[in-house]
Parts: sequence; C-alpha cells; structure tokens
Amino acid sequence: MRGLLLLLTALVATVFGQETFEGHQVLRVTAKDEVQINLLQDLAEMDLLQLDFWKEPAHPSLPVDIRVPFHSLQAVKVYLEAYEIQYSIMIKDLQAVLDEEQREMQSARSVEARNTDGYDYANYHSLSEIYSFMDMLVYENPNLVSKIQIGSSYEKRPLYVLKFSTGGSNRPAIWIDTGIHSREWVTQASGTWFAKKIVTAYGTDPALTAILNKMDIFLEIVTNPDGYVYTHTRNRMWRKTRKPNPGSSCVGVDPNRNWDAGFGGAGASNNPCSETYRGPRAHSESEVSSIVDFVSSHRNFKAFVSIHSYSQMLLYPYGYTRTPARDQAELHNLAQKAITELASLYGTRYRFGSIINTIYQASGGTIDWTYNQGIKYSYTFELRDTGRYGFILPANQIIPTAQETWLALMAIMEHTKDNMY
Repeated sequence: MRGLLLLLTALVATVFGQETFEGHQVLRVTAKDEVQINLLQDLAEMDLLQLDFWKEPAHPSLPVDIRVPFHSLQAVKVYLEAYEIQYSIMIKDLQAVLDEEQREMQSARSVEARNTDGYDYANYHSLSEIYSFMDMLVYENPNLVSKIQIGSSYEKRPLYVLKFSTGGSNRPAIWIDTGIHSREWVTQASGTWFAKKIVTAYGTDPALTAILNKMDIFLEIVTNPDGYVYTHTRNRMWRKTRKPNPGSSCVGVDPNRNWDAGFGGAGASNNPCSETYRGPRAHSESEVSSIVDFVSSHRNFKAFVSIHSYSQMLLYPYGYTRTPARDQAELHNLAQKAITELASLYGTRYRFGSIINTIYQASGGTIDWTYNQGIKYSYTFELRDTGRYGFILPANQIIPTAQETWLALMAIMEHTKDNMY
C-alpha cells in the first residue's frame, strides 16, 4: 500500500502548482468495509495531492465526498481502482458550477437594498452586504434588536451578534450561529433569513412571541468573517480561519475542532495543512474564544445551536467520546421531533443522533463544549443537501432551506422554553 502511495506522489509531482478549480471534480466514494475506509484515510494524508474531503471517511455506511484537483485526478482514480473502491463523479467540473454561482450573485447585486424588506434573501451576499443588512434590521427594530460586538477576528474584523430581546437583564437565552466554516454559504444566508423571520414573527406568531417574552435570542450570522471574505475574494472552498500557523506555510485552523472538549483527540488533525487542523491549543482562535468568553460571562444560556452544511443531519453531543450524554434520551426525542417538523414542509429527510454515532468521531467540537458547560439543548445542524451540490448549493434553495430549518429551530426553542428549569 505504501508503495502505491509513493507512486501517487510521483504522478502528481510534475504538475504540482497553483490551485485552480478548472477541471476539479468531486468524487463520491463508497467504501465497502473498514479496510477500504483505512485506505481512504491513507489517501487523505497525501498532502501533495491537495485533496479536499467534503465528507470524511468514517464508516462504510456513509459515502465519502472528495474534491480532487485536476492534476491529481489520474493518480486518485488509479488508487481507487487498484483497491477496487467504488466511486462516481458527483461534480464533473467544479469551476463551471462556481461560474454559475458568480453570475447569479452579480445579477442580484444590480439593485442595492435600502431596507430589510428589499434585501434579496434568495441570493448569496458578501460580508459587507450582510453587515449592512444587520444595521438596517437594528435601525428598523430598535425595541427588539441590538447589535453586539463580542470580539474581533484575526484580521481585525468585528465579530457581531444580533440580540433579540423584549427587555430585562440576564434572561435565559438561546444561541444560534451560522458560518463557522466559511464555505458553507447556505448557513450565513439562512442566518439572515432567520433574523428577518424573528422580527416579522414577533407579535404575530404566538409560539415565537411566547419564546421572546421569556428569553433572549442571540444570533451570530458570520462566525468566521475572515474565512468568509476569503471565500469571496480568493478561494471559494476555504473552510478554516485565516490565522497563520508558525513553522508552516499552511494557514488557518478548523474552528470546529478548536474547543476545549476532548481537544487534540481523535477526529481532529495536528497537521496545519489539514482541513480539520485543531490549532496549537484549545480556544487559540479569536473567533472561538470570543464566543467562549461571551457564553461564559452570560451564564444563562439554555440552548446552543451551531448550523453547518451539508449532509441533512441534526446532531447532539458527543463527538469526542462514546460515553452517552447524560440527557441523551431527551436530546434524541427532541431531535426526532425537530426533524419531523422540518420534513413537514418540503419532505426533506434528515438523519439524527449523537455526532460520534451518526457521522464520525470528532474532538474539540462546539456543542460538546457547550454541553459540558451545562447548556443542555446543544445541537448541530448539517443543512442541505446530501451531496449533489455539496457546498455549492444553488441560491434557489436558500429560502426553502431556511424555511424548513426554522421549523426545526422552533421545535428546539419551544422545548427549551418549556423545560429550561
């Protein structure tokens, strides 16, 4: 096996160069057993191939999605075929899909929104456009919405959180964040839709009104702004933060492996070039430590929801250990209710369960840390789709995705309100 890996290195060495998405393919790989899972994990360690695992090799029941640069295609396909690992081409030319995404975005920018009613929720937006949206929302709803800066990113961008509150101090609260992985654009887009939904539903929707009459909602729409800007300006596939790693030419840390919950354990990499690099220490990233400090100082969060894409899953702790969460039965039942509500709108099917049993072992994750801080209702969403488009979900799916996810969020928030003491 190692001999074939060395052959792969030789095959790509002559064409290694600046990354381009032209000719990149996304392969869906199906491992039949643990032996093939191990072979895929070996493949992932070949830095020279520059593979981007959209879905990591975990166990044979789950497909593995890999973005393969053009210069590595032959080598990777030789490897898979040599070991009789089945694969299909999910995206034939990634750049063609990205070009279409850019055309849609440019068309949407022909008219600048003057208020949140005129904001185009059905398209993707830049960081400045999202921050402008937040300012407009606060201006239009001063008695309900405020904007809080909880810190700054590595590149000194403000980390903004919207607070939805009907008054009072240190009330029980719900946290929602989107965009901690910067390339997962449907999450930030859904976050803006959620924000508008909250202000329009308060006073008209009895369920949400009851929640906000007892609790505050905090929403961080762009949790990783440096990475998000980078996806718009340099590399659409960028996942991590943008903080340099001393001693390495590779930049950034996976902010969902950087939390002090089993930090440094299995399911996170110590390789700075890896997409799941954990960082030099827990909470080393300001994007993470700012949330840690804010949540720790507030001390009254009852629910914490971190929203990712893709895979269509609703997950609860733990990811770093097989020891069941002490509230697993309740978390499981609530997750089942939430995905049932979600499916009622468009029939979108979600899997649910603990992170480690539903997808893979992952240490240093957000909701494992929040759960260990006593925030019982800690959940992670993986939004649409299951792989046809992956991180390049067409803009026409933004609103349907947000609408159905909102139903699941409401189920979690209502249960939290009714069971928080």
